[in-house]
Amino acid sequence: MEAGEPLDAAEFAALERAAREEGGPRLRTAVAQALINADEVVEAVRLLETARRDFPTNLHVHLAFGRAAASLERWGDAERALHQALELQPDDPEVLTALAVVALRRGERTRARALVDDVLSRDPFHAEAQLLASELKSGAPQAELAASREDFVHALLDQLKRQSTPHLMQKQQLLVRLSRKGIARLDVDALYQDFVDSGRGLDEGVRSVGREIAEKALAVPGGKLQFLSRVLPVLRDSSFLERSEGAVRREGPAGLWVFYAVEDPEAVLYVPQGLLDSHRMTVDQLDAVAWKNLDARPAEVRAIELEQGALRLSPNPTGLWCIAHGDGHDGARLLTPAHQAAMERTAGPGPFRVYLGLRELVLFCRLGDPLNAAKLEGLDAARDGIGGGWRLEGERLTPLSDWAGL
Repeated sequence: MEAGEPLDAAEFAALERAAREEGGPRLRTAVAQALINADEVVEAVRLLETARRDFPTNLHVHLAFGRAAASLERWGDAERALHQALELQPDDPEVLTALAVVALRRGERTRARALVDDVLSRDPFHAEAQLLASELKSGAPQAELAASREDFVHALLDQLKRQSTPHLMQKQQLLVRLSRKGIARLDVDALYQDFVDSGRGLDEGVRSVGREIAEKALAVPGGKLQFLSRVLPVLRDSSFLERSEGAVRREGPAGLWVFYAVEDPEAVLYVPQGLLDSHRMTVDQLDAVAWKNLDARPAEVRAIELEQGALRLSPNPTGLWCIAHGDGHDGARLLTPAHQAAMERTAGPGPFRVYLGLRELVLFCRLGDPLNAAKLEGLDAARDGIGGGWRLEGERLTPLSDWAGL
């Protein structure tokens, strides 16, 4: 496991059992390392977050968390953990080397070089520090890569426009509108100096800065894996296209559209095309991840009463049902096999008559239930809802108007 080799299921179960019995930080950290070896880095980070709370004075737990967070490109979390480790044991070479890795991956080559030099001055044979020193030396000189400030600013503004990040230049500051209200004020000279220090070419440097700004605007934790872990599909009608210029989308069923949003308890934060481009992903790749994430966030099917336009949950079956997770993604849940199976287990076999007029929930009844179908027919769609009546049969969602007269 320490050599980076994955464990088989029996070995991992034995390690987990031993960690529970020991109860200390050593084997819990080993379990996290085994998860990392199996490419389950997100789960490893969660385990190490708990270990840090339980063992706040253990250097190795903070170091392991810092390295794992860095692999997810959660640079801020990684640095905070590694600095906590340094407080416990100042000048520890493993921690300094880990900080150098974080600095180098963030493009802070000058800082990374200083940390590596510090480690090698204490231990000239430190293997990881030697590798980092070679990597730093192999980089092209900054003077050859750095564009002028004017070219950098022009390219950055063009990148922000392409990725639909709301922004405004104001003297020496770049103003970026945040999704949760408020404005971020970024110093342009500092952005340019970070670009120069990174040693990157103009295109690569601007893409990196643009991605970081987009993630800040969307309140997305830094890093591709963290971004992908929180993306979910959203079902909208064609009228939303006019209000969503620059947002990633694909055509869905029967004239509807699938958009993608970052999971957030306060708002639906749509993913801009530029953020997808900066991560060098296709819409198909994002789509596959988003639907997988939605399957992992199931919503209950609940009985509901609807009388004179008033909705309330019912303890008894009424023939009228809802999917009401309330996160803005319930319409999309209709298209997942797991939720279709849950609907049939609760309400019986379809087809179903579906109402999508409210973003906070989905109402449905069996198509052969005229009383409840009439109740749904009398409901108007809210501003952000999807109007009309819909028929769901298996994975096929179609307008009821297509079936009129058949």
